[in-house]
Parts: sequence; structure tokens; C-alpha cells
Amino acid sequence: MRRLPFWPTLFVLAMVALMVGLGIWQLRRAEWKEALLARYAAAEGLPPTAFPAVPVPDENLVFRRASGHCLEVTHWDARAGRNRKGEQGWRHIASCRTGGGEGPGMAVDYGWSRSSEAPKAPALGGPVSGLIDFDRDRVFILVADTAAPGLEPSEKPSPLNVPNNHRAYAVQWFLFALVALVIYAIAVWRRPPAGPGAKPQG
Repeated sequence: MRRLPFWPTLFVLAMVALMVGLGIWQLRRAEWKEALLARYAAAEGLPPTAFPAVPVPDENLVFRRASGHCLEVTHWDARAGRNRKGEQGWRHIASCRTGGGEGPGMAVDYGWSRSSEAPKAPALGGPVSGLIDFDRDRVFILVADTAAPGLEPSEKPSPLNVPNNHRAYAVQWFLFALVALVIYAIAVWRRPPAGPGAKPQG
């Protein structure tokens, strides 16, 4: 008769419980992400709004049409990105002054090019409209409908570009738990049986 070793069995069961818990957590994250993406998909159909004067973490503004006024470009930043043909290159993000004070201003994606060099348009400014996007730091960017002179329009922001891999991660965690149980069952099965009739090892 084979007896399960207490501490190894306890450890394996604890790890399996942890992996199953992580899988369930990923399923809940998937439901949350799907609801968020549904809101994103509906945002473009909402009435246009003003680009937020103060950066606020309002997810309802992402992918919504908006407009603002860039009084003056104070800085250019080049970031890897694509144009509307899907070609790789550089997005040119302008930091704009929007008022006379030291406010947060606004970030505007004025277009795409193959070069990372800043556009030669220091006096660029004025009204701008487009779609609200966000970067990896959750900072809002207004992707302009019309590119600045010498640039092409950047790729249109879309919820389709937001990854949603939570269900795949959940399946992975459940598979890890199953594999751990199978490996442990095989290891226990191959152990010599305990008891009076067990053959001595040596």
C-alpha cells in the first residue's frame, strides 16, 4: 500500500490551489477587460468633447473624439508607431502650451514619419481635433485627424490594439495545476510501496 508523504503532498496541493486561484483571478480580469473594451468601442460614437484640461484617469474618455487648442509647441517627442497604412516608423508627439500659466498643457500626436527627427514646424499650433489615446503611462494623447505639414496621419487609435489575453493566461494556470498533479501522481506511484511486504532498497 502506498502512503502519501505528508509534507510533499501538502506543498503540491498548496501550489495547485495557488495556480487554480490565479486562473480564476485571470477569468475575472477577462470579464473586466471585456466590459472595458466594450466601453472603448462605444466611445467614438459619443458626442465630441473637449480635451481634458487636467489629466484625469477617466477611462470613459479613451478613444473618444475631442478637440483642443495648442497655443504653442514647447517640445517634440518621437515614439515608435505606425501610420494608417500599417507601416512602422515614428509618431511625433508635441507637448503643447494651452494657457498662459504653468498648467499641464496637452499632448498632440501630429503625425507619422520614417525619421525620428522633430518636424521643422516650430510655429505649429492652433485648433486640433482627433481621437483621445493614451500611452503606457496612461497619459492622454490627442491623435490629430490631420497631420502636420511633412507628416502622415498616425495610426488611428482603436480598442482592437488593446491586448486582452486574460482567458489565455487562465487556461495556462489551470494547465499548470493539472500538470503538477499528474507529475506528482506519477512520482508517488513510482515510489516503493510502504508496509511489511515492501522490498528493501539497496
